[in-house]
Amino acid sequence: MSDKSWASSPGVRRSMQSNTGRDTKPELALRRAVHALGLRYFVSRRPIRAVRRTADLVFPRARVAVFLDGCFWHGCPVHHTVAKTNAEFWASKVETNRRRDRQTNAALREAGWTVVRVWEHDDPAEAALRVKEAIAAAPGRLDGRRT
Repeated sequence: MSDKSWASSPGVRRSMQSNTGRDTKPELALRRAVHALGLRYFVSRRPIRAVRRTADLVFPRARVAVFLDGCFWHGCPVHHTVAKTNAEFWASKVETNRRRDRQTNAALREAGWTVVRVWEHDDPAEAALRVKEAIAAAPGRLDGRRT
């Protein structure tokens, strides 16, 4: 294993390592808004066990998977900024994330799931309504009970 870090400096490395994979502010705001609509969900769960992808919110009965994507990490067309340092590395990283997102969407849809993608800058209340609409329209929804 190499001692050389991908980070441009020890400070950048510490900053990046402190980024969490779940329970971010946008994710918590989305969860609160979805919960306020009476919807119940699983957090940070694989919709399909065999596929190594974790959705932020999962509604198994309705077969709806919700992903909350960060603007930098997933290349938001509105807010993504190009890294000033180590630009080639980060551009490649973001493109890999985008490709994986497309593959995830395709695999889940092929398995009969509805995928909802939310950007971190989206209004949580509006995003929660999109989630509710997806659940109401989901083919996996068998009855009128809450999910």
